[in-house]
Amino acid sequence: MRRLIREVGPWTLSPRVRRSPFESLTRAIAYQQLHEKAAESILRRFITLFPKCRFPTPDKVLAKSSRSIRAVGFSRSKILALRDLASKTLDGTVPPNRVIAQLDDEAIIERLIEVRGIGRWTVEMLLIFQLGRPDVLPVDDYGVRNGFRIAYGLRSMPTPKQVLRYGERWKPYRTAASWYLWRAADRAKGGVTVL
Repeated sequence: MRRLIREVGPWTLSPRVRRSPFESLTRAIAYQQLHEKAAESILRRFITLFPKCRFPTPDKVLAKSSRSIRAVGFSRSKILALRDLASKTLDGTVPPNRVIAQLDDEAIIERLIEVRGIGRWTVEMLLIFQLGRPDVLPVDDYGVRNGFRIAYGLRSMPTPKQVLRYGERWKPYRTAASWYLWRAADRAKGGVTVL
């Protein structure tokens, strides 16, 4: 890891702290199983359904017809996930920023995976990229596991349990370790040898 950090350089992760959990999770739903450009296009059309706001609120999403949301490109299952997210935001399951900031990582994961279509990995991405939590190691993430394989010169892909066990030594900075492992995977894709 020391060599990887030296080669990659300073950690430059900058969380998007201004987004609400509702907005971040709505965006995550839009991006699930889609190419980035397709997801961006669908999300842009979705936002234009609500012309008088920067991003729609949960009550506005619930008031919009499924047909309208479907017309911008969301699948039926994603519409169900969006509606569940909106409902669970209104009932407090998905807390606002001021409340979520007070919760520990596992409490946030437990609450948010109650939302249809939201799993542990999605919540871990929210913890890292929106909340800026310092000690998140998404061991089910392919990029993290592949970066670990590359950085440590392994022939086969490590299991999530192997990465989790090894990652104990990175506490309480496992988010930084994750970021560097993603960089190792990115560099390998670009033909750059990390080690």
